[in-house]
Amino acid sequence: MINIKVLGSGCSNCKTTYARIEKAAQDKKVEITLEKIEDMAQIMSYGIMSTPGVVIDGEVVHAGGIPDQKKIEAWF
Repeated sequence: MINIKVLGSGCSNCKTTYARIEKAAQDKKVEITLEKIEDMAQIMSYGIMSTPGVVIDGEVVHAGGIPDQKKIEAWF
């Protein structure tokens, strides 16, 4: 199972990123745990300076802006 965290303040870009990851996982039938992190101290601990950020299995794979669908699918 893939552990994914979406880091952000709860803005629309963060919510869109969360929804896109959730949909892509469902479409590809990939089992994930998806978590939303809104605590700024936790976000900063990953070295993310712009949100949304995406962390997969402990590794930052994206920061700033909404990732496109192809990039999201490549994570799976």
